[in-house]
Amino acid sequence: MPADFGRAFAIGVALNSAYIVAEVFYGFAAQSMALLADAGHNLGDVISLLAAWLAASLSKRQPSGQYTYGLRRSSILAALANALILLLVTGGIAWEAVRRLFAPEASAGLTIVIVSLTGVAVNGITAWMFMAGRKSDLNIRGAFMHMAADASLSLGVAIAGGLIMLTGWLWVDPVVSLAISVVIVVGTWSLLRDSVSLALDGVPRGVDPAAVGGYLRGLPGVTEVHDLHIWAMSTTETAMTAHLVRADVAGDVALLQRINCEVRDRFGIGHVTVQLETDETAVLCDLRPDHVV
Repeated sequence: MPADFGRAFAIGVALNSAYIVAEVFYGFAAQSMALLADAGHNLGDVISLLAAWLAASLSKRQPSGQYTYGLRRSSILAALANALILLLVTGGIAWEAVRRLFAPEASAGLTIVIVSLTGVAVNGITAWMFMAGRKSDLNIRGAFMHMAADASLSLGVAIAGGLIMLTGWLWVDPVVSLAISVVIVVGTWSLLRDSVSLALDGVPRGVDPAAVGGYLRGLPGVTEVHDLHIWAMSTTETAMTAHLVRADVAGDVALLQRINCEVRDRFGIGHVTVQLETDETAVLCDLRPDHVV
């Protein structure tokens, strides 16, 4: 994780922790369940930020005798936890919103508006700090989505507070909360899907395994490719292993160097392990044919 995202995590945790304290105080003062529910949501997100920050730090640990790849995979687990926590917290908010539809509660609209708009600023700034890395790192993307969802939720609460001030309609608050919950779930689904896929050693999004296999089969002298596997070592690193069968072993060193460079440049795969076999040794390979694992 780049140093600037380390600072982003630190600033995000500090800002959101201070905002939670203020939100709880004014939530009780204004007798606003919406503010208190939002404070609980923000508390869950701060915990998620801390977990993501810890995982990003652990992913930089050097390999050991027991963890030969280091702890890079912890970033995938953190991304998965982020998605699950966000869905669970959103479900709790939706449940409370449904309850409030049938049992509306009076609250101080002006206080709700002011505190919620402060939340929009705090969460918006935090989301902006993670925006640059959301496409290249699933863990950063999880943090970005958490903060963007919080900003949207706070904006919805502010709008609801304004409408309550103008109209006295108490049902506006739960309806807006339900609408925002749907938006958050839709946006979080892709994060959950991608993190589950990486946790199960699925091929990372953006890498075409058929294209990788086609490239390897098209190399000079290669007659067969088997035991081809592509998986994520972390939210930013991809690994690959493959067995290549060649009739002529001449030039093996040059071919391996070419594969390492071209696979990294074409497909973004930085950890490549290739085993070269002749027609005779391939017959003895326990991982042949290609579908054997």
